[in-house]
Amino acid sequence: MTGSATHISRLLRWGRVLARHGALRLIEQGRNTPAPVRRLCRLARFGTIQPRVPDYAGAFQDIGPAAIKLGQTLATRPDLVGLEAAQNLLTLQDSLPPVPFEAIRRQMEAAFGCPPEELFDHVEPEAVGSASIAQVHRAVTKDGLDVAVKVLRPGIREKFARDIETYEWTAAHLEALGGEAARLRPRAIIANFRRWTVRELDLRREAASASELAEAMKSHEGYRVPAIDWDRTNGSVLTIEWIDGIKISDLDALRAAGHDLPALARRLVLAFLSQAIDAGFFHADMHQGNLFVQEDGTIAVIDFGIMGRIDRRARQWLAEILYGLTTGNYRRVAEIHFEAQYVPSYHSVEEFATALRAVGEPMRGKPVSELSVGQMLDGLFAITRDFDMQTQPHLLLLQKTMVMVEGLATALDPAINMWDVAGPFVKNWIRDELGPEAALADRLREDTQTLLRLPELIRRIEDRYPPRGGAPEQAPLPEVELMWARKRRSNHWMRYILAALAGGALAWAMMQGGLLG
Repeated sequence: MTGSATHISRLLRWGRVLARHGALRLIEQGRNTPAPVRRLCRLARFGTIQPRVPDYAGAFQDIGPAAIKLGQTLATRPDLVGLEAAQNLLTLQDSLPPVPFEAIRRQMEAAFGCPPEELFDHVEPEAVGSASIAQVHRAVTKDGLDVAVKVLRPGIREKFARDIETYEWTAAHLEALGGEAARLRPRAIIANFRRWTVRELDLRREAASASELAEAMKSHEGYRVPAIDWDRTNGSVLTIEWIDGIKISDLDALRAAGHDLPALARRLVLAFLSQAIDAGFFHADMHQGNLFVQEDGTIAVIDFGIMGRIDRRARQWLAEILYGLTTGNYRRVAEIHFEAQYVPSYHSVEEFATALRAVGEPMRGKPVSELSVGQMLDGLFAITRDFDMQTQPHLLLLQKTMVMVEGLATALDPAINMWDVAGPFVKNWIRDELGPEAALADRLREDTQTLLRLPELIRRIEDRYPPRGGAPEQAPLPEVELMWARKRRSNHWMRYILAALAGGALAWAMMQGGLLG
């Protein structure tokens, strides 16, 4: 297991990168930043010159692949990093210089157990896309099919494992400090982040996600998921149908091709709602580089490494919350938060409904160009602090994707009103899923299943039905030994160890300041 000194060394090294981009100031000057973290920040920035305007995206880009992914996650958390930093992190592009093709060829040969020439007629040496985890090459199979071949960067799994271990160590120490740090649940956030990246690092999982999304969206007109070549796909290599089209961000090319941009914006929003609310399984990396518009106006999507999933009960709550905000039924939105146990019961439903009204009313009937979903989320995050709401990690991907979809839809149609587009869809879904007929069918199905399980339920009722809230049960978190926990075993030596560690860190920071500052 990696020792505390190694984790602190990494944090100081990353801290210096943040400092050189002016991004450490956010942490050091934060009103809720614990005192030990402030001290570590001062050590990390010692000897550096911080620019006046911080560049958070540039800092995460320079730190490395795992930091890029973490930065994209933090872009959805203005409550955690502040609105300015969140907006800057939204510009963070998941792109790195490509690995030389010879290294990629060796990776493919190791993955397939044979030279790539036995499976492909031709593989373009020049990458068409290069991200933090993998890069993509265009190829032609022995069957003459045009495909995209995605290959993991050599050694990327080991690098992610090292960095995430330090994230977990840091999160455990932050949460142990209590107060605001504990309410934000950093350990649960990093645990979710680990699960997301583990899925991304297994390209078979990405292929399965593409297949599942294609099945869920097969009846949705104007939305396409490319086919997987399963014979040329494994954990390190993904082969998928090549997609031709215009990038959804190339507005001039879309106009020149005669596409209706406002119609594309509506189609994009409805496709997202169909995935998130109807299917409960959605593409969670819908940035402009992953969406193409084909000749007939179909939106084709690529890159299925990050997918979100919401269970049926949470989807019902989500639909009612969106519909309540759309119609101004803030009382019902507040009740849902209490039913889901997102808000502790000692708070007032009426007070929470009033706080929601303060967020929702300014947005109703206005285009996204004036007030946005991103601003709504920022307002809701501010409320969470006032009402002691803990972070719900299972909703982070949804929040991130909502912001992405809003940005793309606004670029296509600055006058689009997200509520007007979402309202009819959500209303119809609620009618079909929560109306009297649906409720009766659900009750009959559930009662029948309960009767069939009755003997087992009687034997296991106490542990089968513990009190539960609206959020999924948190998976076990990794064990992390806290530095100060050792005091109980060796209190006599702990002061000397910590003093030596701090002194060594200071010396290291001064040396780095001379070399890099």
